[in-house]
Amino acid sequence: MWYMHEISGWWMVFGSIGMVIFWGGFIALAVWGIRRLFSENNVRQSPIDIAKERYARGEITDKQLEQLKKKL
Repeated sequence: MWYMHEISGWWMVFGSIGMVIFWGGFIALAVWGIRRLFSENNVRQSPIDIAKERYARGEITDKQLEQLKKKL
């Protein structure tokens, strides 16, 4: 006969593992994309907020912050 019955069980195991890996990767990619789409980093900040953050990090001085506030 064909003698396929001896190894057919193993192919089903490999197929099942492959299916789990495929769907797990697909779901992980979808969750990552949705989280990235709706993350807080995509919200536009005003120039004043950016200047305040730069001041908090020490990138600009008091005088520079006041000048930026006047210009903006």
